[in-house]
Amino acid sequence: MSVAAPTAAVSLSRLHATLRADAAVEPDPVAPGAAVKATQIIAIYGKGGIGKSFTLANRSYMTAQQGKMVLLIGCAPKSDTTSLLLGGKACPTIIETSSRKKAAGDPVAIGGVCFKRDGVYAMELGGPEVGRGCGGRGIIHGFETLEKLGFHDWGFDYVLLDFLGDVVCGGFGLPIARDLCQKVIVVGSNDLQSLYVANNVCSAVEYFRKLGGNVGVAGLVVNKDDGTGEAAAFAQAAGIPVLAAIPAHEDIRRKSASYEIIGRPGTQWASLFETLATNVAEAPPVRPKPLTQDELLGLFSGDTVGRDVVLQPASMADMLGKEAVEKRSLEVVYDIV
Repeated sequence: MSVAAPTAAVSLSRLHATLRADAAVEPDPVAPGAAVKATQIIAIYGKGGIGKSFTLANRSYMTAQQGKMVLLIGCAPKSDTTSLLLGGKACPTIIETSSRKKAAGDPVAIGGVCFKRDGVYAMELGGPEVGRGCGGRGIIHGFETLEKLGFHDWGFDYVLLDFLGDVVCGGFGLPIARDLCQKVIVVGSNDLQSLYVANNVCSAVEYFRKLGGNVGVAGLVVNKDDGTGEAAAFAQAAGIPVLAAIPAHEDIRRKSASYEIIGRPGTQWASLFETLATNVAEAPPVRPKPLTQDELLGLFSGDTVGRDVVLQPASMADMLGKEAVEKRSLEVVYDIV
């Protein structure tokens, strides 16, 4: 007695079942422990103006004083990551230098784009002027230039990449999407907008993890901490550690505004940045748990975020400012048998 071959419908059903089973398998967790590469490449994300550049400049300076080689790369069109480190001086960017050298027929050299102070090396990718190009594309071009300059062969202990977290086009997600770093650090404060951005970064990490990526989140730096605790509550809910809490202190604000490095050994704030440097170096990349919008709002009091607001649908009369007359549609809909 012969067995009939399975029908096409049965085969298709089996294929669907196999695909569903494959899709349901969770990716492997991020391996704990130190980064496997000799150089730790760390991307720092946060809302614009939240204090990433301040945090990075002081952390980089302290790390260099501890005997490590550190490269700080600004990855934003504003090109202000290195300004605090360089005493307010503007650093020639890779984008503008590359354009100028290309017009003259000359190659870009390290000495034209990388500068150093007290053991910290710094450069800015830069970007186009407002309305004259895509900032994300500028980031991609900048990294292409870095690769031509031998980026992957450089012998730094740490490479710190300063990225805007509230710009979502492709170039700004490059380190996460292409595994160009081992871990991500987010900078936030006790306010909804900065934590919204931090949560988006966690969501991006989780998204690319599901696509086979390997980048994890090492933790949160709380800047301008006023003690209200929302940022710490976010970190706990997202399953990431707080690496440091930098207080909202007038001395810090004043010295930062005058481009003064406060992360110096033997100073008032030395222990804070020594701890931050150690935590950043040792914190393993973990897979975060992004919060839903309601969970994020739940970190704040109802008076703060307007949680009791009820959405009221608008009517056409509201839109017109007068009673609306319903007009029947002349569209002809055909039934296809």
